Amino acid sequence: MTPYFDELETRSADAREAAQTTSLMAQIARVRAAEDTCLLEDVDVTAISDLPKLPVLRKSDLAQWQKEKPPFGGIPVANAAHVFQSPGPIYEPGGVSHDWWRMGRFLHATGIGAGDVVQNCFGYHLTPAGMIFESGARAVGAMVLPAGTGQTELQVQAAAAVGTTAYAGTPDYLKVILDKAAEMGVTLNITKAAVGGGALFPAMRQDYAERGISCLQCYATADLGNIAYESPALEGMILDEGVIVEIVTPGTGDLVAPGEVGEVVVTTLNPDYPLIRFATGDLSAVMPGQSPCGRTNARIKGWMGRADQTTKIKGMFVRPEQVAALVARHDEIVKARVIASRDGAQDAMTVQVEAAGGSAEVFSASVVDVLKMKGAVEIMAPGSLPRDGLVIEDQRSYD
Repeated sequence: MTPYFDELETRSADAREAAQTTSLMAQIARVRAAEDTCLLEDVDVTAISDLPKLPVLRKSDLAQWQKEKPPFGGIPVANAAHVFQSPGPIYEPGGVSHDWWRMGRFLHATGIGAGDVVQNCFGYHLTPAGMIFESGARAVGAMVLPAGTGQTELQVQAAAAVGTTAYAGTPDYLKVILDKAAEMGVTLNITKAAVGGGALFPAMRQDYAERGISCLQCYATADLGNIAYESPALEGMILDEGVIVEIVTPGTGDLVAPGEVGEVVVTTLNPDYPLIRFATGDLSAVMPGQSPCGRTNARIKGWMGRADQTTKIKGMFVRPEQVAALVARHDEIVKARVIASRDGAQDAMTVQVEAAGGSAEVFSASVVDVLKMKGAVEIMAPGSLPRDGLVIEDQRSYD
């Protein structure tokens, strides 16, 4: 088995940027040539660095577009062989061309290939996860047992009968299968696991290692396919070659400083489904340097929480977009954080602002105007607020 899925994984940064820029320009042209030309603002985009000029596309936008123009909201979809449904509801196309969701790259990194039998325990009903991993298995030449979810005793029987060597599914369900096999006195031959859709805790990974199973995880979504994946180096998650990833301040489309935590925004280069600046709602951060495994693309730290920090304070919702609007009102404000706490039996709100000058009184008036309630304002020195992606912090305890 070759170390890498293809030559794209080890190309230079300049070669990657040039190729992705060409693909990006083609994606923008596809969207602007579609019937709904309003899907992208008419701004000059000639490089990846120009992406922040374009609006962020959120799931709520997509759901609304799809209600108005079913099934895909006017986005120019091509070569669709399936249509899937995710909560919202949101409908996603799926294709059957080679490695349509780009999952083969991840499965190759896990060591799965020709000769393996993959027990695919992702769901096949309405959601695309099952097909996403099946498509990836085909891309690396593996055989698939389309097991889906549940019926664990039958899963054990099938795994033993067909000689399953690799598992694909959520991190915790593999343990359920292994424990059931032990209970039944059945020996399984699973040595590799490709997981996603849930947290892979270090203790869980260690438990699998002690059972002789190497377990790696990916970061993928129904809309975008594979975004990033682990390699055996286990140092962060390497970005897929078919996406452009930005890390932005939650509630905005503004890039954070390198290494800071922010919302993951993805532009997919799949010409069949051009999603540009699609907000995942997840928090992460870019890691410095390259992976020791030799793959040269950038890395992220993996899932670090949710970007939608909408919190109810004093009976009113406060959203990241409102905090961003507060910052935009005043040139002096660099960054802001809303803190929800308790003052006796009542909610309290404190707004911390990093500002080089300015008046707390003026800022307080803007807080009432933008956040629709009063709160204490604390002016902080620039650089003093944590760079952890939080713009709304809930410190309340109801114990």
